[in-house]
Amino acid sequence: MVMVGIDGSDAGARAAAYASGLARRQGARLVVVFVAVPSLWIAVANPALVLAQEETFRELTAEARRQVRRGADELGLSVTFVCRRGDPCTQLGRVADKVRADLVVVGADGGRWRRWLPGSMVNRLVRAARWPVVVVP
Repeated sequence: MVMVGIDGSDAGARAAAYASGLARRQGARLVVVFVAVPSLWIAVANPALVLAQEETFRELTAEARRQVRRGADELGLSVTFVCRRGDPCTQLGRVADKVRADLVVVGADGGRWRRWLPGSMVNRLVRAARWPVVVVP
């Protein structure tokens, strides 16, 4: 089973395209994980904005689900869509463990050098080393 993490970014879209093609060629199931990162600053600065953030999260999730379904139908793939909220590395790791992923695909998070900084999501995910990780630029 191939698992891919998406977040609405171009890098996430490239990772999804790569994972979809790989799953199709291998005849594997694809699990697409959408992770939204809530802003703690919004809750601190203006608690009333938490409702707006929640609505935005729901809209982004619905749009991601529609895009995943459309792509799965076009490619004839068996896809499971999972939505999580929180730290991307932690959430992707939890889902990968739960679904027993054979491979985790993610997009590069940021510029060429940022992804290799000690605290970057990609670096932390690769260092977890419980599954092979493919980083799509």
